[in-house]
Amino acid sequence: MIDRRIKFRHIQSFIEIARAKRLKHAAEKLHLTQPAISKTLKELEEIVDAPLMRRDRSGVELTKAGQVFLHFAQMSLASLQQGLDGVERTGRKEKEKLTIGALPSVAAWLMPKVVKEFRELAPDAILQIIDGPHIYLVDRLRLGELDMVIGRLGRPKTMQGISFTQLYNEQVEFVVRPGHPLLKNPNLSRIGDWQVIYPPEGSAIRPLVDRFLIANGIGEIPNRLETVSGAFGRVYTRETDAIWIISRGVVANEIADGRLIRLPINTELTQGPVGLMTRPDVSENSIQQIFRIAVQNVILGL
Repeated sequence: MIDRRIKFRHIQSFIEIARAKRLKHAAEKLHLTQPAISKTLKELEEIVDAPLMRRDRSGVELTKAGQVFLHFAQMSLASLQQGLDGVERTGRKEKEKLTIGALPSVAAWLMPKVVKEFRELAPDAILQIIDGPHIYLVDRLRLGELDMVIGRLGRPKTMQGISFTQLYNEQVEFVVRPGHPLLKNPNLSRIGDWQVIYPPEGSAIRPLVDRFLIANGIGEIPNRLETVSGAFGRVYTRETDAIWIISRGVVANEIADGRLIRLPINTELTQGPVGLMTRPDVSENSIQQIFRIAVQNVILGL
C-alpha cells in the first residue's frame, strides 16, 4: 500500500530535481524557494527510508534507489496527467488529439509523408508535432507530454522504460555547399581544415560520429560548432565553408535539389536504427493505433 504521507508535491519536486540536476533550477521551475524544495526532497527520503540523491557543489546525482524511484515516479505522474486530460476532453467533447515527438531527421524527411497518410485515415483528429534532440523527446515521452516519438535508438541508459519498434536504418552524412573546396579532393583527413558543425553530447548520433572518426584516424576537431538544429545548419552550411555532419534524413531534400552536396565518403559505419518509441506501461488508444498504421504504410511504400 502506498504510504499516505507521500504527496503530489514530493513526486513533482523529485522528478524536476532529477531533470534539472540542480536544486536551484528545479525550485525556479516550480516557483519554489531552494530551502522549500530541499525540505520536500528530505521529507520524501525520510518517508521511503532511503537516500535518493547525492548533493554536492556540482549539483545532484541519483543514487541506485533514486534511479529506481525515478522510473516509477515518472510513470505515475504521466498516468495521472493522461487521466486528467481524458476527463477534460470528455467534458468538452473535444476531438481526439495526438502529440508526436520527432527527431530533426524524421521531422524533415519522414513526417510530411506520415502526416498525409494519417490525415486520410483520421481526418478529424488533431495532430501536434514537436521536434527536438533525443533526450528531450524521450524525457517528454516518459512524462506523458508526448504520446509517441519517432527517432534513433539511443544509448541503453536513455532508453530505460521505453518500448522501441524499429522502422528503418539511417546513416550520417557529411554535407557541404555546392562549390566547396573539399569537393575537388574529398579526403576525410582534411575536414579539420574547415569549421565542422558537429552533433552535441547527448544527441543520438554523437557516439556514432565519434566512433566513425576514430575508426578513420581522425582526432578531435578543434574548430567545431555543436548543434543538431536543422534550420541553422541548412542556412549556415550554404553560406559558409562549414562541413555539416548530420543524419541523412535532415538534409535529404536539400541533397535531392542540389542546395547541399554530400561528400563522397563511405559512412555505413554510422548506420543506426530509427523507430517508433512508446511507453510500454500505457495501452495505445485508437488514434495512436491509427498513427502507427500510417507510419507502417509509409515505410512499406518507400
